[in-house]
Amino acid sequence: MSSGIENADQKAPATAKGLKGVMAADSSISMSHGTQRRLYCRGYSIDDLAAHSSYEETVYLLFNNELPTKQQLAEFTEELTAHRELPPEVLDFLKTLPSNTPPMSALRSAVSVAGIYDPHAEDDSLESTRIQAIRLTAILPTIVATIHRLRQGLEPIRSKPELSLAANFMCMLNGRVPTPDEAKAMDLILILHAEHGLNASTFAARVIIATLTDLYSSITGAIGALKGKLHGGANTEVLKTLMNVGSVENVGPLVEDVRACKGKFMGFGHAVYKTQDPRAKHLRELSQRLGEEQGDTRWYDISIEMHRQVTNAIGKECNVDFYSASLQHYMGIPGDLFTCVFATSRISGWCAHVLEQLSDNKIIRPSANYVGRPQVDLRRLGLSGREA
Repeated sequence: MSSGIENADQKAPATAKGLKGVMAADSSISMSHGTQRRLYCRGYSIDDLAAHSSYEETVYLLFNNELPTKQQLAEFTEELTAHRELPPEVLDFLKTLPSNTPPMSALRSAVSVAGIYDPHAEDDSLESTRIQAIRLTAILPTIVATIHRLRQGLEPIRSKPELSLAANFMCMLNGRVPTPDEAKAMDLILILHAEHGLNASTFAARVIIATLTDLYSSITGAIGALKGKLHGGANTEVLKTLMNVGSVENVGPLVEDVRACKGKFMGFGHAVYKTQDPRAKHLRELSQRLGEEQGDTRWYDISIEMHRQVTNAIGKECNVDFYSASLQHYMGIPGDLFTCVFATSRISGWCAHVLEQLSDNKIIRPSANYVGRPQVDLRRLGLSGREA
């Protein structure tokens, strides 16, 4: 007797788990070479941008495809500075949040609220979206600093227009003008994290904006993707590991324990780079400098030893998250705020991809390979849907 279940005699198409190796878009924003330790933004090496550029110049490059002239940079910087202040409605919203709200949850929700009070949010023209992108890039550091201050029971710090975006961000976080090395460190963190191709959060932003929704919805979704520990949350996990180790002598036992239980070393390995992440060396150097400046190189020393032992043990190099943990710790940034700092930088890359998507848009709608049960014909089983 037939069971009433029919099997489609078809060979299932191959699927790419996690879309690995799938070319989902044409992009002129960035290019990375996994085996050569190279990353280029709009054709410029990340090493050159780290050594000779500022975050403001990098944002201009991402948005406009060219580095600015002195006049263009001055005008663009002035535009960014003019949008630093937090809308009062967003500040009021942040003050209503419980003090134990995870910072990334607060940031995600604050961006969504900011969209409600932006009178141009529903204008989906390319020019309006570009203006909104500048506004969001400027305001994100203020939102993050405000979240940090409020949860400490402190009043937010007003923006200082004479400071660069990076130095002003540090000032709003810590309540004091940063040292030159601290300001340089933040500027470098922002440059290095600004853009990195179709990573999970950037792809999420492009998928969302491709429906022709508003920019704030797209960025809210990107922040939600970045919040995951397999993406932007990795450097927070690295700091937890450093704190648990506590000394260089404890690195070896930790590595053995993690390997014995087949655990994961956060901050090691990368979906693109098969050798060391090209961004990591810049953060390593600044971590050493700030450790020496503060007379406490312990966290840098632990990082160096862990880098050596883990790489020898598993054959994987560190990524950008690894040395950013000790560096941001030296900068006085708490671990649970690291991913918000990441978002403060990556907002520029997200917005660049949103603008690129809108310039030649097509809704992103891939197919799924169905692997569920075969078709069931209830009539052949003698049942109706209602009786079943």
